[in-house]
Amino acid sequence: VQLQASGGGLVQAGGSLRLSCAASGFSLDDNGIGWFRQAPGKEREGVSCISGGGSVAYRDSVKGRFTISRDIAKNTVFLQMSSLGPEDTATYYCAKSMGSSCRVGFGIYNSWGQGTLVTVSS
Repeated sequence: VQLQASGGGLVQAGGSLRLSCAASGFSLDDNGIGWFRQAPGKEREGVSCISGGGSVAYRDSVKGRFTISRDIAKNTVFLQMSSLGPEDTATYYCAKSMGSSCRVGFGIYNSWGQGTLVTVSS
């Protein structure tokens, strides 16, 4: 099982970025994927998730700005981030859930990718 997050970078406030999480060793139909982030000096927090069945969820602070999606054929999950603000600056991680479900939080994820850094300048 491998997860490869990419797409981070430096963006001005109000801008957009799309993160990708390329998965291998399992199928997105069978396992949920969660996006997490960790800002400097803060605890890691859940951002969004998509279940094996395609259901999605978001933390309140990103609702309406972030969209999670997936390409089953490419076994890749995307996180489209818009209207970014300095508070979104963090290292973003994707993780695989132990089953088909997902949650915007911990407890069900057993594999993690390396992070990709998102920096939003004001």
